[in-house]
Formats: sequence, structure tokens, C-alpha cells
Amino acid sequence: MTVKNIFISGVGGQGTILAGKVITRALIEHGFDVKMSEIHGMAQRGGSVVTQIRYGEKVYSPVIEKGKADVLLAFEKLEALRYIDFLSNDGTLILNDLEIPPSTVLAGKEKYPENITEFVKNNIKNALIIDAVSKAKELGDVRVQNIILTGALAKVMSFDEEKFVKVIEEVVPEKYVEINVKAFKLGHKLV
Repeated sequence: MTVKNIFISGVGGQGTILAGKVITRALIEHGFDVKMSEIHGMAQRGGSVVTQIRYGEKVYSPVIEKGKADVLLAFEKLEALRYIDFLSNDGTLILNDLEIPPSTVLAGKEKYPENITEFVKNNIKNALIIDAVSKAKELGDVRVQNIILTGALAKVMSFDEEKFVKVIEEVVPEKYVEINVKAFKLGHKLV
């Protein structure tokens, strides 16, 4: 099997690190050799958070080259634009339909780019846009948007749903397992 690449981008506080952990552990459950790298930046202040996951029969490095990601899982629109050049021509963008203005926009020094959704629809061959925030609110907790997006990724990549559920049950604190499993299954059904 050739090595596959998953690039996750988001903003601090969105649960990208938990999603990366769930995905990595589930890939190990699938029997793959997995390498993962996280860059937190100014995550606690709403800064960019990036996780790179590579998996296959044998993987030597966690670093994904530009144009080589099979999936770009973007938790926020601007973060999708920031890292879109990592997506391969045949790759899939899974985009959370959410805008979180960075501090420079909030301070009035810059403008948030307009028409990101239209850009994605017109320029990315394989794009899936999900309003994970609304779906998470329907479940009763906006924080599970990360696991909804993880469910969508699992379906796009044709992974075994039950292996992901098992990992969620092991990784997530017990009192949040039920809602996270529901979120994962909802995300899986959205694709």
C-alpha cells in the first residue's frame, strides 16, 4: 500500500488535537504504521493548529509535502485557504462551514476573505462542505463538531466505523463518550 496523507487544520480550541488523536489511534487499530506531527502555534489564543498524519504499510516521516495530502480536514474556512496548497489534485477537502476571524481581523487591521465557500466549490474538484456547528448544536454540544468532521473523514476514507467508535470510547472522558459517538455516527452519515 502506498502511504496516505491526512492534513488537519483549524484554530485553537476547536478540538483538532483530539480529532488527530482519534484518527491516529483508529489507523493503528486498522493495522497501519502511522506517523503524526502537531504544530500548535498560538493555539491557546485562537491561533492556527495543524496536524499531519501519514499512514501505510511503512511510514518514515510525519511531514506531508505540499500537493500530497489525500485529505485536507479543515475545521475553519480561512484555515482551509491557508493550507489548500497541501491538498493533492485528486485529494478531498472536508470543510467545516465556519468563520473564526483572527485577531488581526477583530482589531480591524485586516479583512476576513469573502466568498471562501464559492472559491472552494469552483476550484476544488472533491470538496465536502459541512455545517458541523449546527449539527453539533442539534446534538446538544457545539464542542463535538470536531468528531462530526472526524466521522465524515472516516467515511470519505472508507475506514471501519466501529474501530473509530472503539477509539472514541477509549480516548474521550467517560461522561462525554455517548455524545461523541453520536457525533461521529452523524458525521459518517453526512457523506
